[in-house]
Amino acid sequence: MLGRSERESPAHAALAAELGGWSGLVEPEALAQHRDVPGRSRLTPALELLDLGTSTDTLATVASIADLAAVVHLGHPEQPAPALEEALLAGDPALMVTAATAVRTQWAWVGHPEATGGAVVIDEAGLRDCRDVLRTLGVSPRLVPARTPVAERVAIAGPDGSLVVERPRVPAGLVELAGSERLGELPPVWYGLVESRDTWPRFTGPAQVWFAFGPYDDHRGSLQPTLAVIADAGIDLRHLRSHPSTLGPHVFFTSFLCPHVEVLDQLTAQLDARSIAHRTLAVLPGEDFRPGPVALAPRWAGS
Repeated sequence: MLGRSERESPAHAALAAELGGWSGLVEPEALAQHRDVPGRSRLTPALELLDLGTSTDTLATVASIADLAAVVHLGHPEQPAPALEEALLAGDPALMVTAATAVRTQWAWVGHPEATGGAVVIDEAGLRDCRDVLRTLGVSPRLVPARTPVAERVAIAGPDGSLVVERPRVPAGLVELAGSERLGELPPVWYGLVESRDTWPRFTGPAQVWFAFGPYDDHRGSLQPTLAVIADAGIDLRHLRSHPSTLGPHVFFTSFLCPHVEVLDQLTAQLDARSIAHRTLAVLPGEDFRPGPVALAPRWAGS
């Protein structure tokens, strides 16, 4: 079985499950009979994933129910979304992300043909993906919970307002507004599969690993010995950040490309030997995750 959090786009999460081949569900009979009907796009998913509640509830449910996994928004395989990193580390130690896939966004900006302005009704997932474009269009988003039915969103928007909603969920009578094509140009969004496992999956080729650790003695300069262990393993970190911890001043989140599973085995053995706490949060097979993270154009002092 597959689920998602209440704040995630049901259409995008289901599409990620189809594209990733993660769904072990059988289509409802009525939908299966129409799978080959002309005009039905594979980009219109037939499966609805279980709504598992808040992000915390989603992870707790996955950890407690056998054969249940969840589709989650990743940020990027090389640069994880901070909220997901933190939720995984604060959750059950068996939780782990084990696959990733990029989904082309399905957002559309729609309204009544005679719409003249008003607020743009949008949910959390839509605002996350579309906020930059909406800002350039000069619109005023009105945020609603992702669980809000589309019919209720139409009522909230009124005759002069509009919606940002997934294309498969655009209600009859609404048309795309000028500027909606900008949403179609957004880069793909990365989703992952989180499940409960006793240990990380074995991988013979490269994989992107999310790794969290806490220095054995957290004081000024205590990070350096741990980084030396990672460097000695031949690992080049692509992501590193710290976060306050209830067990000491800091925990550290990292992401790196691991050539094969033996390198991860050796790294964890070396950390265990030094009493350095650690957890593997994700193992994502692959090494060329495109599109890459959004790059920053830094402006250094004196430049």
